[in-house]
Amino acid sequence: EQLAAKLAILLHDIGHGPYSHALEQTLIEDVHHEKISLLIMQHLNKELNGGLELAIKIFTDQYHKPFLHQLISGQLDVDRLDYLTRDSFFTGVSEGVIGYDRILKMLTTHEGELVVEEKALYSIEKFLVSRRLMYWQVYLHKTVLSAEMMLVKIIERARELISAGDKMNTAAPGLYFFLHAKERNETFIKNHLDQFCMLDDYDVLTTIKNWTTHPDTVLSFLCKGIVNRRLLKVKFDTESFPENLLSEKRKEAAKKLGITELESKYIVFTGEAINTTYNPAEERINILFKDQTIKDISKVNNALIQQNLSHPVKKNYICYLA
Repeated sequence: EQLAAKLAILLHDIGHGPYSHALEQTLIEDVHHEKISLLIMQHLNKELNGGLELAIKIFTDQYHKPFLHQLISGQLDVDRLDYLTRDSFFTGVSEGVIGYDRILKMLTTHEGELVVEEKALYSIEKFLVSRRLMYWQVYLHKTVLSAEMMLVKIIERARELISAGDKMNTAAPGLYFFLHAKERNETFIKNHLDQFCMLDDYDVLTTIKNWTTHPDTVLSFLCKGIVNRRLLKVKFDTESFPENLLSEKRKEAAKKLGITELESKYIVFTGEAINTTYNPAEERINILFKDQTIKDISKVNNALIQQNLSHPVKKNYICYLA
């Protein structure tokens, strides 16, 4: 069980493609990375003569001890404890530092479910606060959002050019295959798992460098922006951006780049950034009290979690050419 749980933890994100979540629903549509992780684990299981059977059961929550699955995929899984600390270190954002060692020591089980002892309540609260701050300061930072959306627009523009007859021969072979694929569903991935596993960040970046000299102005502009770190400007607002502002910004971009207003939709666009720190409707963080009662953390008499952290924060954004 210990080995199987460790294997499931290490392999649960193996289905991520290039640039992780940024291109997850762009390169392969309607296939979550965890589905691809399962396909890879099943493939490895055959090669290992069933050596991953128990790990797969834990990963898919088919094992009779649900707390093992909750350690892999849940509101308090070890992946979240790991990446907050790691990303905090590498970005220098101190708000992501959490007392993961204390949280791990306070984890226990109750009727097969993962729970946290009452005395770790404030450590859990700090973990949730850190997670929210890290999302706004790192994962949904303006610079990150701009670069990720430019990556998405590059792939979308390339596919539009392909549908118009451009072969896009300067794309790296691995990426070329997926750009030209007509179907990009779970069956397609299952049949082309080897090609997907060969695809990495370098294929995307090499292709972007090659496309900086592409004759299409929109594509080359976006690619030069990524390579030279001349990113689109991003503005956040609590309200939706009016259509007249979007139209005005698109006209400005079209005039500046010498493209049509229709093409400027790749340069000027709006979206919504959502930060959900704790969602009680999904896997819950349950607190075990000394009298052996269990309460969801959002139901505990704790004002911060009740009023703030269990509600998603939404911010509208506009990306545009300055």
